[in-house]
Amino acid sequence: MKFNTIISVAELANHLNDPGWVIVDSRFKLTNPDQGKIDYKTAHIPGAVYAHLDDDLSSPIIKGISGRHPLPSVDKVSGVFSQLGIDSCVQVVAYDDQGGALAAGRVWWLLRWLGHESVAVLDGGWQQWVKLECAVKRGSETRSPRSFIPRPNDDLIVTAEEVDKIRNDSHYRLLDARSADRFRGENETIDPIPGHIPGAVSAAYAGNLKTDGTFHSKEILASRYKQILGGVFIKNVVSYCGSGVTSTHDILAMMVAGLGEARLYAGSYSEWITDPKRPVEK
Repeated sequence: MKFNTIISVAELANHLNDPGWVIVDSRFKLTNPDQGKIDYKTAHIPGAVYAHLDDDLSSPIIKGISGRHPLPSVDKVSGVFSQLGIDSCVQVVAYDDQGGALAAGRVWWLLRWLGHESVAVLDGGWQQWVKLECAVKRGSETRSPRSFIPRPNDDLIVTAEEVDKIRNDSHYRLLDARSADRFRGENETIDPIPGHIPGAVSAAYAGNLKTDGTFHSKEILASRYKQILGGVFIKNVVSYCGSGVTSTHDILAMMVAGLGEARLYAGSYSEWITDPKRPVEK
């Protein structure tokens, strides 16, 4: 059986010693980029390898042009996945400590973008693993490298120019996965210009999760997104956030809901505001 959206702690625990499974710890703190790696070395799921959001899963920032977490090049991230022991034969499970929003969803989306569908996010993440008293391990781990062959699907990516064309088109829906207050332009502590892309609707990723950090049921998620999308065809749905990371959480949630796969504005709001000609709304 292949897992391509989310997977339970119990299911993953049954596969800890399966050589055909790769577990990726992607914990990361925006306020301290080194903290995730420190937390990984302190304790992680046995067998897990670590992927760093800035170093492994993003390209360097181009000041004044790119967002805060530009997509990595195909060659770069394919090399990272190869070193993590991922090829077309393995089942990948990614986890973080933010309900999948930072940056397990990024791992999930990058692999899907490059044609690898056997990838899932651990439901409830690190906290759920610890809460259920599953085994943990200290230190760092590596896996034997494999050859990851990318098959990129750039139809999943939307550019800023395309966003500008569709943002006021009723046949499309632009979702902002950030918190509702940041969408309104309130309590902005990360980006220099508060607000959102005009025409977007708020779809805060936190609404996908229960209080324990696990995903709501398929039925609840379907109800939530059907209301947000208002009948818009899923291929005309585009998700963005601050830097293209947490926006993947909305895409994942819509797939969990059985609605299909939306697209990603990878540059997101932090790229949008680099051009003063692009409008911003509060």
